[in-house]
Amino acid sequence: MRLLIALSALLISSLTWAANPLVRLQTSMGNITIELFPEQAPETVENILRYVDEGFYDGTVFHRVVPGFVIQGGGFDRDLQQKKTHAPIKNEADNGLKNERGTLSMARTSNPDSGTSQFFVNLKDNAMLDHTAPTPRGWGYAVFGKVVDGMDTVDRIAKVRTGAGRLNGAHSVRDVPSTPVIIERAVRLDQDGQAD
Repeated sequence: MRLLIALSALLISSLTWAANPLVRLQTSMGNITIELFPEQAPETVENILRYVDEGFYDGTVFHRVVPGFVIQGGGFDRDLQQKKTHAPIKNEADNGLKNERGTLSMARTSNPDSGTSQFFVNLKDNAMLDHTAPTPRGWGYAVFGKVVDGMDTVDRIAKVRTGAGRLNGAHSVRDVPSTPVIIERAVRLDQDGQAD
């Protein structure tokens, strides 16, 4: 009986631990492994995993690198052409998670509910990006995951040379890496770190 109870407790413990999905971004500068938080950001995580499963992120770039702030990617190909996305999702920034170093959040426009495929990795604690109120100005940016391996890769990306670039061949923006930093592949991992 004691053995049965111990085994049940172990099974429950391992199921709890295995609840959060893992994704590996294989980039041109090294791998980044991310733990996603479906309990706090269910719609956002479902959205991200849909793009991962479709192979959407394969061949996209980190198109914005701002040292001491964020690296942003997941929406443009290596020619800086924006990829067609699914419909925007609801902003889940009111989930209690904070934009701390190593966390991933949804990128968006000035409309709080405009996030699609783009995300950013916080290079430092960015409290000014946190949710403060359900208003256009206070909504903040939805944290949905955290880097659990590969922050050294994130920090290397944060040091690349940047300059002006043309997104979609139109408007020029700053902070575009001079040499593309490519997400070669994005894959789900099992809890042993193996690709599913």
